[in-house]
Amino acid sequence: MLVATIAGSGMSFIDGTAVNVALPVLQRDLNTTLAGAQWVIEGYSLFLSALILIGGALGDLYGRRLVYAAGIGLFALASIACAFAPNIEFLIVARCIQGVGGALAVPGSLALISASFPVETRGRAIGTWSGFASLTAAIGPLLGGWLVQVGSWRWVFVINVPLAAIVLVILRLHVDESRNEGADRHLDFRGAALATLGLGALVYGLIRLQGGTFDPIGLTATLAGLLAMVAFVIVERGEPHPMVRLDLFRSRTFTMANLYTFLLYATMGGSLYFVPFDLINVQGYPPSAAGAALLPFIAIVFVLSRFTGGLLASIGPRLPLAAGAALLAGGFAVFAFAGVGHSYWTTFFPGAVLLGLGGALFIAPLTTTVMDAVSSSSAGLASGINNAVSRVAGLLAIAAFGIALATVFEARLARELATVQLSPATRAAIARDRSTIVAGQVPPEIAPANERDAVATAVRASFADGFRALMLLSASIALLAALVGLDKTFETRASSR
Repeated sequence: MLVATIAGSGMSFIDGTAVNVALPVLQRDLNTTLAGAQWVIEGYSLFLSALILIGGALGDLYGRRLVYAAGIGLFALASIACAFAPNIEFLIVARCIQGVGGALAVPGSLALISASFPVETRGRAIGTWSGFASLTAAIGPLLGGWLVQVGSWRWVFVINVPLAAIVLVILRLHVDESRNEGADRHLDFRGAALATLGLGALVYGLIRLQGGTFDPIGLTATLAGLLAMVAFVIVERGEPHPMVRLDLFRSRTFTMANLYTFLLYATMGGSLYFVPFDLINVQGYPPSAAGAALLPFIAIVFVLSRFTGGLLASIGPRLPLAAGAALLAGGFAVFAFAGVGHSYWTTFFPGAVLLGLGGALFIAPLTTTVMDAVSSSSAGLASGINNAVSRVAGLLAIAAFGIALATVFEARLARELATVQLSPATRAAIARDRSTIVAGQVPPEIAPANERDAVATAVRASFADGFRALMLLSASIALLAALVGLDKTFETRASSR
């Protein structure tokens, strides 16, 4: 059973890490803007975040194995569509469908574990799942970077297909069905629609606001998204069969664990999204090297997660959660001063090691704490809520962090370009391709070698400034999460409720 849940989760992890590495090359190949590249990630995350709650409830109601298998199958079909996408618009739509498949599959993996293991061994089982899931995630950037370098970014999506086939065979032959016999048979489609519309409007608005100028459409969309999310909470409070059971948040442990989740996954999702752009477009790494840059992070999580998953029985989650977040803050602080052109071993490597130590400390204890904070009959829903929180955090952070990066980038670029002599044609190309330049790329229309070199130097320095601001912002949010981890509710291991 663990093999099926690990391999299925691995599809999502491999896809996420591999696609991130491929984004800079994908952006150039499809001739799209930074916003277009962001939607490749955000389209997937949007539907995964908004519908993962329905996915968890469907698993509890109709069978966790059945819904998990349906999600894996849909994810694989959408991956094939991504591989053959003729343009950025088609790719984004296919990624949205992938998100729907992920929403069905992701909560099912942990729910199957929770239903199959007693409380005494559940922490170690989840630790094993976390470790091997991290190992599959490690394969993603390595394989993705290699495929992009020797072939095409399209092959990044093809790797999901054989994994899906293996999972479906194992589910059919070796995994028993489980469900919550007392689950309500009504589904909250109003809540799902409001969550999708609200998050979609928020992300659309935040990405439009990255332009650096006043954008009334972006501001209106952002406000509309916030109102829709408020409406979502109101509807859930009055809904007799809600997608989100707000009574679960009466557990202080469950509430604080989800707050911690939101903060840490916002800092991780928002910052790590931009790392490949810095490595490939600014530092000049080939895609394969960029894919390997964060390998220490993933390897350390894999090696140590099984051990930290068993810590709850002896020391409880408080110390691992607080120390894990603090180590993450240290890792992002190291990234902040990577600069341009320095050795990997003195910049990204020590930062990745600190991230790995932090992740190993908090991932398994956090997951186990969330699952143990509710009754086993609500395991699918609890998993869905916590996964939704983590996905929503990354979804919003990528768009919001893009505003911070663009603001710092534009200020530095203006200062840099004011000191060099450029032809009117070059300045026109810079103005026209501003949304591409902010990702660290130089417009190909800039032909004179001396002007191209000057612009490239200015763009790299400007992106490095924006990247430093993002990493320092990430470190600050991680420290805030560490304070949440010190809350007294985490002093002892949560008992099932």
